Amino acid sequence: MSTMQHVDPESQNQADGSDGEQENEFKPLTREEAQQWRASQPRISLWRLVGVQLLVGLSSGALAWLFTQSASVAWSVLYGAAAVVLPSALMAYGLTSSALSRLLAGYAQAAFAGFLWWEGVKILLVVAMLWSAPWIVPELNWLGLLAGLVLVLKVYWFGFWIQTRRANLNG
Repeated sequence: MSTMQHVDPESQNQADGSDGEQENEFKPLTREEAQQWRASQPRISLWRLVGVQLLVGLSSGALAWLFTQSASVAWSVLYGAAAVVLPSALMAYGLTSSALSRLLAGYAQAAFAGFLWWEGVKILLVVAMLWSAPWIVPELNWLGLLAGLVLVLKVYWFGFWIQTRRANLNG
């Protein structure tokens, strides 16, 4: 006994992931189009980002001391902020100012490998700083450390949001 199945062409197209439309063929940009696209993109300075992270970290440490009147909480918040700012500064230096970055600047794959290298260094430094926190900060307050760490990490998203808003307003 055989059963015959009716296959609707519409549902078959949906199952295939196509909807009957032809995919546009990839067209690379010309040199002029690429330059126009680059000019329209917002420039984000790594050093400005690190500077804003530093300001947010120092401000959060001062606010923590103001609200709690506890030096250990303030130092914990500052150390949490430093666990983000110092590795970010090292990575920014490695990507923009080191002799290696200048040497690899013209080679995309080598520059990407350099980025991965500095990201690895950054992660290892963050882990080492967090692991050593109980020995460095007297009377460590883990909640304060976490608050400083998270506040400074959010600077990335805040900076990204500001840049996209600025680009939308200007363009």
